[in-house]
Amino acid sequence: MANQPTNQPFWRSFRLFEALDDPVLTKIANAAQRRHWPSGTTLFQRGDTGDYLVALASGRIRLAVGSAQGKELVLRHAEAGDIFGELSLFDGAPRSAEAVAVIDSAGFVLPKSDYDAITLQEPSLCSAVTHYLCRMLRDTTGQLESLALYTLEARVARFLLFTLRQIHGDDLPPNPLLLLEINQSDIAAVLGASRPKVNRALQSLRDAGIIQKSGDAMECNVALLHSIADPRLG
Repeated sequence: MANQPTNQPFWRSFRLFEALDDPVLTKIANAAQRRHWPSGTTLFQRGDTGDYLVALASGRIRLAVGSAQGKELVLRHAEAGDIFGELSLFDGAPRSAEAVAVIDSAGFVLPKSDYDAITLQEPSLCSAVTHYLCRMLRDTTGQLESLALYTLEARVARFLLFTLRQIHGDDLPPNPLLLLEINQSDIAAVLGASRPKVNRALQSLRDAGIIQKSGDAMECNVALLHSIADPRLG
């Protein structure tokens, strides 16, 4: 990959930038700086100054928050095609989570100073941010709804569907393959459950033929996942 990814498709692949015109994407690409983070590298810690966002090109980054008692809540794992650290870019507030490279990772950082300069030149970027934040709020509402109102099996199904949409978009194929790069302990942390309970929920989905092992991946029956994720659809 070149030092500066001037091809617009790379940047348009991120939800935040997908609606922007090519000239705006070119400005963003030209301002981005390539970075490499070996496995175990801490990109930033909670409370650090938030002065850039990361567009991940390869690898996996764990985003988590911890307590003074040593407990940790994994918020999500960012993978190739994800951005993170963008909220501090928008409001200038300190980092709200820690970011650590789980495996060797590479991507591009967009400094806040450049983002601010482009925003002044291109008002469409402000509109894109507003749309992006609204979608994030809807996603968060859905996650809170899952934790409060749904059984663990339904929450696991909703998690699998959410992960599939991150890969395929909203128009999912009937039986896509899904290779989960995170372990059951991390899934349990995201869903607010224990690892053994998540294991039992996954096994229940396998027993029902909703997910099936296919090599290192799992084949997912999207229609049946929807029926479990929201019983009202069944």
